[in-house]
Amino acid sequence: MTQPVTFHLADDERPTSWYNVVADLPTPPPPPLHPATHEPVGPDDLSALFPPELIAQEVTTERWVEIPEAVQEVYAQYRPAPLIRARKWEERLGTKARIYVKYEGVSPAGSHKVNTAVPQAYYNKLNGITRLTTETGAGQWGTALAYACALYDMKCEVWQVGHSYDTKPQRRTLIEVFGGTVHRSPSQMTESGKAFEEGHPGSLGIAISEAVELAAQDEGAKYALGSVLNHVLLHQTVIGQEAVKQLEKAGEDGADVVVGCAGGGSNLAGLIFPFLRGNLTEGRTTRLVAVEPSSCPTMTRGTYAYDFGDTAGLTPLMKMYTLGHDFVPSPIHAGGLRYHGMAPLVSHVVHEGLVEAVALDQDECFAAAVEFARAQGIVPAPESSHALAQARREALAADEAGTAPVIVVGLSGYGLLELGAFDSYLKGNLTGDSLLSDEELSASLATLPAVE
Repeated sequence: MTQPVTFHLADDERPTSWYNVVADLPTPPPPPLHPATHEPVGPDDLSALFPPELIAQEVTTERWVEIPEAVQEVYAQYRPAPLIRARKWEERLGTKARIYVKYEGVSPAGSHKVNTAVPQAYYNKLNGITRLTTETGAGQWGTALAYACALYDMKCEVWQVGHSYDTKPQRRTLIEVFGGTVHRSPSQMTESGKAFEEGHPGSLGIAISEAVELAAQDEGAKYALGSVLNHVLLHQTVIGQEAVKQLEKAGEDGADVVVGCAGGGSNLAGLIFPFLRGNLTEGRTTRLVAVEPSSCPTMTRGTYAYDFGDTAGLTPLMKMYTLGHDFVPSPIHAGGLRYHGMAPLVSHVVHEGLVEAVALDQDECFAAAVEFARAQGIVPAPESSHALAQARREALAADEAGTAPVIVVGLSGYGLLELGAFDSYLKGNLTGDSLLSDEELSASLATLPAVE
């Protein structure tokens, strides 16, 4: 008899609210601070960039935030995303671990980013906004926001990190198919961009500065962020809520280990926060593991301090793990993980010991991605390959220990528009994975703002 491999939910089992982990944390996270006064920011400080509904979600302590019906209708086109038992990969590994993959590549943009792009565009449309500006790394977020803006007849302007702009032309084209306009960052369109030489590889911090600068100059425009902030992480919790229910459908009593990749933190938080709720309120002991690239080791080698979310210092100061806002990561192919900081909420739970963090090299991650693709038939995004590589480690370590854990892996998107990176790996030409020296790290952290 054929064993089930894919687990879905009925329409009436879809999440109708987003989960806010702040309500269940033992200690509250530190507040963002105004860059000039170093006092906690208020709604007025954020109103130039975000509509009131998103500001309210940014600061709420309520456990559940209702998902608007209009947003649920869009979610219904691709959610619930499937939970897949990776039996063929288990066989390839020869492991007794039971590995489940939460696959977000079924969305219109091919990644989890649509989960927040749609509500952000929706709330801005309600407030009469006609144009959204944003940054994007590998391009998944820019693609998602362009799609969401198309739904609500809004203009979308994207600053894409230079290295990704140069090496991922298909992703740029997809953004344009959805109606977005793409600029290479750093650009000559902004004061933030003009501070860098032509041809600079860019970073998410620089691209954020450019998008924020332009949005602040146009009354009809707002800025949309694809990760890091609380409201973005909130929207992504549909991922983990679904996964918890789908594990029950698979006959499992929860997960032993949940693994996700981490760049800015939204994909990771969306997956693990509902499982963290089980640990905090039900006495469960699920291990939660965040995986980052060794060339951009924000949580594993950075410091937990107040820093700017962008390079130019236009954003509020946020308490987070950071490599310094001037840090420019090496141009690895996992462009969505090339960020100097980490979401304050993710940083807080890591700092409190509720979540583990590890860093992996690019080669190991691509090897795991290719192995997974050949077993399961899904080509993962380079970002997601970090989670797969750690899941592989977890399964093989469990075999050595004589255990058979349930492992849930966040596969945040597909890699069909990153085949150039896979081509480089298969030909042995993968570049960009330079390790950060202690001297470079010290120099980067020396620019942190002084906050008493």
